[in-house]
Amino acid sequence: MASRSFSIEGVNNVTEFIFLGLSQNPEVEEVCFVVFSFFYMVIVLGNLLIMLTVCTGNLFKSPMYFFLNFLSFVDICYSSVTAPKMIVDLLVKKKTISYVGCMLQLFGVHFFGCTEIFILTVMAYDRYVAICKPLHYMTIMDRDRCNKMLLGTWVGGFFHSIIQVALVVQLPFCGPNEIDHYFCDVHPVLKLACTDTYIVGVVVTANSGTIALGSFVILLISYTVILVSLRKQSAEGRRKALSTCGSHIAVVIIFFGPCTFMYMRPDTTFSEDKMVAVFYTIITPMLNPLIYTLRNAEVKNAMRKLWARKVSWQTTGK
Repeated sequence: MASRSFSIEGVNNVTEFIFLGLSQNPEVEEVCFVVFSFFYMVIVLGNLLIMLTVCTGNLFKSPMYFFLNFLSFVDICYSSVTAPKMIVDLLVKKKTISYVGCMLQLFGVHFFGCTEIFILTVMAYDRYVAICKPLHYMTIMDRDRCNKMLLGTWVGGFFHSIIQVALVVQLPFCGPNEIDHYFCDVHPVLKLACTDTYIVGVVVTANSGTIALGSFVILLISYTVILVSLRKQSAEGRRKALSTCGSHIAVVIIFFGPCTFMYMRPDTTFSEDKMVAVFYTIITPMLNPLIYTLRNAEVKNAMRKLWARKVSWQTTGK
């Protein structure tokens, strides 16, 4: 074990943590290695394709695609904080991470996860303005305001994650050092602290829960107002708006469902936590490109033009 005896002063004696991982069955781990390697490849390539399409398809000028571009970037970063380490650990018997590495991973998960929540909230506001105030859309959502809103999502994510990490690093860890998870998250790590973590657990839950539930309520209200206002639109307008909002609503439900389960509760852990975490750290970033591509005519058209341009370039090159 990488822990030594606990000193009275509460000095942190743990230098590394050991993950128990998704499974202790070698055969299951081999299957998981293949499956999650494929999932991670889809996440990176799918979201890079979205970013390339937005940047080269003249869509970047639109506020919706401006935010979609950064959502794809955050999805890549968010999954990259946990997925590569998890995939490598599936091939080794002892899954270790240093204390510093654990704190950095905890910071990354909450930084990019919270930033994604705020970007989804901003995208909901963008759809609200586009559908409910179409004549003032470009005035309200000008590039300067979009940049400020985007900066706000990053700053908000940073402050949220700094609070989470600050609450954990001041705790003493003297052993055991086994984390029943495949990455460092607040609740599993708090279980290993050699002190009473009730107050810290309450603050952590209040911090994460307020952001998750508050953003979810704002999103529900926004999309409810949008759907009600669609009654005044023409049939074609309703179809286009529903197509766009439908993809946003699907992403919101897929992402916020597991997040609410994980963080809107006291400082407790369940056996289902690992599979729920897989859903919002791996599955959601993988599905986002598919949802936005399959349900969005503009993105599909831009991808066709990008492909046609590539084929034309290769033909000309020959």
